[in-house]
Amino acid sequence: MGRRPEGHFWRKSTPASCSGVTLGLARAALNPRNPPATETGGTKPSWLSFPIYSFPDGRELEADGCPFIHSCRSTNTHGDPVLCQALSTQKWSLLSGCSQAEEAVDDAPAAATPYCIVKVDNEPIIRTATVWKTLCPFWGEEYEVHLPPTFHSVAFYVMDEDALSRDDVIGKVCLTRDTLAAHPKGFSGWAHLTEVDPDEEVQGEIHLRLEVVPGTRACRLRCSVLEARDLAPKDRNGASDPFVRVRYNGRTQETSIVKKSCYPRWNETFEFELEEGAAEVLCVEAWDWDLVSRNDFLGKVVVNVQRLWAAQREEGWFRLQPDQSKSRREEGHLGSLQLEVRLRDETVLPSSCYQPLVQLLCREVKPGTQGPGQLISLIEETTSTECRQEVATTLLKLFLGQGLAKDFLDLLFQLELSRTSEANTLFRSNSLASKSMESFLKVAGMRYLHGVLGPIIDRVFEEKKYVELDPSKVEVKDVGCSGLHRPQTEAEVLEQSVQTLCAHLGALLSALSRSVRACPAVVRATFRQLFRRVRERFPSAQDENVPFIAVTSFLCLRFVSPAILAPKLFHLRERHADARTSRTLLLLAKAVQNVGNMDTPASRAKEAWMEPLQPTVRQGVAQLKDFITKLVDIQEKDELDLQRALSLQAPPVKEGPLFIHRTKGKGPLTSSSFKKLHFSLTTEALSFAKTPSSKKSTLIKLANIRAAEKVEEKSFSSSHVMQVIYTDDAGKLQTAYLQCKSVNELNQWLSALRKVCINNTGLLGSYHPGIFRGDKWSCCHQRDKTDLGCNKTRSWVTLQEWNDPLDHDLEAQLIYRHLLGVEAALREKHRQLSTGPEAGRGPTGPGEAPRDPLAELLQVLGDLQEAHRSSPAGSPPS
Repeated sequence: MGRRPEGHFWRKSTPASCSGVTLGLARAALNPRNPPATETGGTKPSWLSFPIYSFPDGRELEADGCPFIHSCRSTNTHGDPVLCQALSTQKWSLLSGCSQAEEAVDDAPAAATPYCIVKVDNEPIIRTATVWKTLCPFWGEEYEVHLPPTFHSVAFYVMDEDALSRDDVIGKVCLTRDTLAAHPKGFSGWAHLTEVDPDEEVQGEIHLRLEVVPGTRACRLRCSVLEARDLAPKDRNGASDPFVRVRYNGRTQETSIVKKSCYPRWNETFEFELEEGAAEVLCVEAWDWDLVSRNDFLGKVVVNVQRLWAAQREEGWFRLQPDQSKSRREEGHLGSLQLEVRLRDETVLPSSCYQPLVQLLCREVKPGTQGPGQLISLIEETTSTECRQEVATTLLKLFLGQGLAKDFLDLLFQLELSRTSEANTLFRSNSLASKSMESFLKVAGMRYLHGVLGPIIDRVFEEKKYVELDPSKVEVKDVGCSGLHRPQTEAEVLEQSVQTLCAHLGALLSALSRSVRACPAVVRATFRQLFRRVRERFPSAQDENVPFIAVTSFLCLRFVSPAILAPKLFHLRERHADARTSRTLLLLAKAVQNVGNMDTPASRAKEAWMEPLQPTVRQGVAQLKDFITKLVDIQEKDELDLQRALSLQAPPVKEGPLFIHRTKGKGPLTSSSFKKLHFSLTTEALSFAKTPSSKKSTLIKLANIRAAEKVEEKSFSSSHVMQVIYTDDAGKLQTAYLQCKSVNELNQWLSALRKVCINNTGLLGSYHPGIFRGDKWSCCHQRDKTDLGCNKTRSWVTLQEWNDPLDHDLEAQLIYRHLLGVEAALREKHRQLSTGPEAGRGPTGPGEAPRDPLAELLQVLGDLQEAHRSSPAGSPPS
């Protein structure tokens, strides 16, 4: 398989089982009478119109208000030391929007300020952006979360943000794991929002010991209530005052009350008379005690006594269940969400099992090996349009990990050019080449994009200027007044808009021109190959712009323009743009589109009101051509030197400002004791200093980190605090508490830390979600500071990010699963090739017999299928 590329880590040597879920929220209608009739009844929904970016023939860029959906896959692994490991990968596409506000019921509010919270087993994982003053929110956000296969449910909570009081819950959609498993191709359709019942919002587990013991006259049922963990916080202080009520055969007994804890320990035992053959069930209920109001329900466990009688003894952690005895209001009165959810289960074998497949594919993309059985061409031919993006991304990551991304893309360029007869149709279709190149730029060029585009996007958001070029859309009243409080005329608005857009476009093109050396070497080399191949295919003078347009069709129209339209989806901003800023971004993207099209007449003819920008566009075309000429002017030696220099720099996995409190002495831990510092996480250490440029910094070696977990809200009166548990030079456990500004930032940092530490030895299996204040832990009230912990660690819960390390084994497994699904088509193709006129003419080496790559591939698939059957993790995927 070769040496792993620099910066990409973790390798499994044992089978691993991975399961994954893809979720999409395509539309939202709050308080509608009914969702659209064409998209109900469990049928596949009609997706919102995604942006269509301009191509060399001047096709329109349709993206007014519809953000580009950025997709990139990767899966974390956490190995089991003996047999296998199980993970869940959930991929959520939050693409919400609706135009049915006129269907709102009479008692609906005039508008809401909605956002979504995604919870897995009642733990917040993601918060979408807030959409202001609407009952028809559009989020357009996509996430992928890696979880253990033991997760139970995923819930989407639609919230109404309130600046003065607590945010209101509008409703929720909850999908159990069984529901997702019942839809192997994904759950897709409208889902009604349901009311949030406090008695159903339960979480956590309770530790019980249940026994049937002999008595003097009859057997007795003994129930020992030992402890509980991760109970729902019901009080304003972020905790609960839990007690347990045990009911059997008409009798009720209760434990003592543990104050201010979601991790109580009781160690109390109760006994009940047990009659042989009794059909009663034992009910164990957890409650939050309240002095003034009624007690809050925390969950229950119902035990089948007949089964217990047969087993005589049971002990373990029991998941608390909700009380679903209440009648529900008719569904649909709160609104609906359009969801797309997919559960993905994978068994990842040891690396050695995938070597034949990876070596075969790598051999096919190297120059001089293409033939009638050329595998990449066959994979494209047998891949359906709906899964082409996924296959392209997986192949791209696989070859990127093997150092062959450039060769893979070069091969795709040649295949595309071989079937293209006219220059204006080049890379127009959603071919494997187009999809792979899009994925390549997101994986390899995102940091470069941030450096070039970030300052321009920040300026547009900060200025919030009114910009409009279309006279039919100018709203003078929205502009404000000019000097001496005189309202601006339409002509003045248009003139100022042209100046603003020209300034933004000029700044962007200047930033691009200065960024040649900052562009990753592998990206430059790939564009060099694209430029050369297109120029060789279209050498005439009338097609002199075609090589430039081929480069800009990817760089500008499928990378820069989508990022301008939806900066949040490319992690350029934390929130979506408001209506005014969105319009500015759209017009700027259109201007970039015209420059990328080399100002062709077809692109100018679409919108005559863009004509005032033409002088800047023509100047931009010259700048862009000069930039591309320099960009593709990279020799093999320069490419290697740049790659070596970049590898020595070891860019950070994640960096940014956080607030830190490190445990020292016995002083009180309060929110005011946090200090703001700049943090940087690399593959070697977590370091922090006063500023990014500070020469003096403190670091925690990654090898010393034992856990990265959340801290319960009551500890610091904040729900956005995490703890990094590590060993110091003396081998003693220490804890650093880090405060983030949002739930998303919290989970992003936790994910980054967990991924880079996944192979650490001595990772903790339990931890304290509270703090040691005074003489006891705030979470479970234990007085031993070295106590192992009262809650399970969640090192396997991570978010997918664009800069995630590559998992070569998983990518190989995903390709295997896809090829297995099209095995019948591949066998039919092999039959046709074997009987055709070119049979036996496969590529060979010196002195070698003709080889048949497709026959080799079918043999490799068979071997992998057998390896899956015999692996401890289970059977092969279907």
